[in-house]
Amino acid sequence: MEDREEKERGVMAEQRGEEGESEATKENSTKGKEENGVDMKAEEEEEKQQKQQEEEDEEERGMSKQVEVTMEVSERVPGLTAGVIRGADLFGYVGIEAVLDQMRRKTMKAGFEFNIMVVGQSGLGKSTLVNTLFKSKVSRKSCTPNYEEKISKTVKLQSVSHVIEEKGVKMKLTVIDTPGFGDQINNENCWEPIVKYVNEQYEKYLKEELHVNRKRRIPDTRVHCCIYFLPATGHWLRPIDIEFMKRLGKIVSIVPVIAKADTLTIEERLEFKQRIRQDLAANGIRVYPQKEYDEDAEDRIVNDRIRESIPFAVVGTDKEHQVNGNKVLGRKTKWGIIEVENAAHCEFANLRDLLIRSHLQDLKDVTHNIHYETYRVRRLNESNMNFSELELSIRNSIEFLRKTL
Repeated sequence: MEDREEKERGVMAEQRGEEGESEATKENSTKGKEENGVDMKAEEEEEKQQKQQEEEDEEERGMSKQVEVTMEVSERVPGLTAGVIRGADLFGYVGIEAVLDQMRRKTMKAGFEFNIMVVGQSGLGKSTLVNTLFKSKVSRKSCTPNYEEKISKTVKLQSVSHVIEEKGVKMKLTVIDTPGFGDQINNENCWEPIVKYVNEQYEKYLKEELHVNRKRRIPDTRVHCCIYFLPATGHWLRPIDIEFMKRLGKIVSIVPVIAKADTLTIEERLEFKQRIRQDLAANGIRVYPQKEYDEDAEDRIVNDRIRESIPFAVVGTDKEHQVNGNKVLGRKTKWGIIEVENAAHCEFANLRDLLIRSHLQDLKDVTHNIHYETYRVRRLNESNMNFSELELSIRNSIEFLRKTL
């Protein structure tokens, strides 16, 4: 009996010990929970403070943005103010940027025109270069069909038009060639037919504008760019080159190029280009792009690089050759293949980027806003002077009739 009582007492003691341990663990867990609860509360308070701080910062930024909105006073209407509202100040999306897509769709549907003139002696590769520029047969292969008519008596201008489409964009390209320029023994006034042609296109456009019921879209036949080919002599500019660019530079954008530049070494090419730039500056010849037409600092940086490369030393060809397993446009010689689109061989890629990829629209804008406007103002002033002279003559005749009667 005593043994049983002792065993029961030991079991009771063990149960009491386990209960004590469980109560201790419970107390510890409750204490841990309380401590965790304190930490959570502290973290929540910190998050609330951070959110309040961020909201205050956003309010301050909004106030600063409102303060930064500049108010410009309109010069046309006195007392009228115009606010410049930035995208961040709008309450939501308006859709103003969709205007660019609208303009793009309309331009792709209607297409646009680009008229380019090539001037230079026969045999300099004018037609071949134009074909290489647009990678198609857009210019005729030779000036004349047979040998007897190879040397013409005067400069005759011939134009060829094509519609080129690339990725849905249509462009009506017109190439104006000038066979017979500089081919004569006496080249006096050989630039007059070219000047006359350029002015005739301005006159045609002006008459269309002055019509009472004018067309919705006036056909644009004005010359947007004139590529002038210089022979690779390695010397200075010839008198005919200076005189032509002097006269044409006032009415059209001129881009001079050195034709068949592969006949010169790299050192000869650099020296020749330097001499040409000196001649252009000494004679006051303006070639595209002109410094006075730079709109901002970014345009000035880009155009300065172009002006440093003018005149472009180019090579033209329409034949493809295999180079390292790839087809490239080039001219095959005894010592290798001259790759037309390789910047290390010639500057054809720079000329193509200028005429098509970067400055095509600028060439059209300069033609319309500068050269055509100059011609338009002169013609309207002449017409006003003629009208005033006619009015004066009518008054004189009326007074004479009164006196005689």
